[in-house]
Amino acid sequence: MNRQEVCQQLTAKINLLRDNEKSLSALLPDVRLLYGTQPGTRTPVMYQPGIIFLFSGHKIGYINERVFRYDTNEYLLLTVPLPFECETYATPEIPLAGIRLNVDILQLQELLMDIGEDEHFQPGESASGINSSVLTDEILCAAERLLDVMEHPLDARILGRQIIREILYHVLIGPRGGALLALVSRQTHFSLISRVLKRIESHYTENLSVDQLAAEANMSVSAFHHNFKSVTSTSPLQYLKSYRLHKARMLMVHDGMKASAAAMRVGYESASQFSREFKRYFGLTPGEDAARIRTIQGI
Repeated sequence: MNRQEVCQQLTAKINLLRDNEKSLSALLPDVRLLYGTQPGTRTPVMYQPGIIFLFSGHKIGYINERVFRYDTNEYLLLTVPLPFECETYATPEIPLAGIRLNVDILQLQELLMDIGEDEHFQPGESASGINSSVLTDEILCAAERLLDVMEHPLDARILGRQIIREILYHVLIGPRGGALLALVSRQTHFSLISRVLKRIESHYTENLSVDQLAAEANMSVSAFHHNFKSVTSTSPLQYLKSYRLHKARMLMVHDGMKASAAAMRVGYESASQFSREFKRYFGLTPGEDAARIRTIQGI
C-alpha cells in the first residue's frame, strides 16, 4: 500500500472514530481527532503546545514574515502557546483530517531518561516555538496503529500511551527534536522564554511591562527582546496584546460575555480601545466575530 492509500485509510478511520470522540478522550486525553470539510479563510488563531499530523487537506500558517505549511508531508510542532494566522484548505472531497497530540512533559522526561547519554542521540537544534518537519514513514506507521487501537476501548487504554511514546520518540530524534528537548531543559534561552510565557498565561490581566518580563527571564531588555522574538516570532507586547484578545474572544463565544465585560476581564481599561484593537486584529467587531463563530460551531 502506498503512502497516499495509507493516508486515505487514516482519513476514513478518523471520520468513523469521531462519533466516539468523547469516550476516546477519556481513555487518551492527549489525543484529539481533527476533521473538517469546510475551508477556512486566513484568520488569527491561538494554538496551545502540541503536535499536529494531517493525513488529508492542509493548513498554512503565518507569523509576521514567516509562512509555514503542514500537510500529509510535514507535521506541525508547537512547543509554546502561540498566536498566529491560519488558513485551512478542506472540501467534502478532500477533507482536513488528522490528529493532534498534546505533549505530556512527564512522559517526555521518562523517554529522555531511557535514552540517557546514548551517543546516537543527536537531536536537531531549534530555537523557535513553532516548527514544521517531515512526516516520516515511521511516524505515519505509528499513527496508523494509534488509530487502530482507538477502535477498541481496552486496546486504546492499554496500548495507546505506548504508541504515543513511540511517536514522541520519532519526533525527538528528528530534525526538530531540539524543540522538544528544550521543553525539559531548564537553562536554555528557550526554557527561559517559556517561563515568561507561563507568567503571561497566568497574569495576562495585570499591567505587565517588558522590564518585568525581562527580569523574569533573568535577561537584559535587549537580550530578552531578541530571544523572545526568536521563540515566538513576535515582540513581547504584541504577544501580550494578541493573547488578551484571544482570551476575550473565548469569553464572548463560550461564556456569552459582552464585549465591554470581556475587555475589562482581560485587562483593558478602555472598552473602545479594546473594540478598535479587536477589529484591527480579527477583521470584525467583537459582536460580529462572536456571532460568526457561534454560527460555525452551532452554539
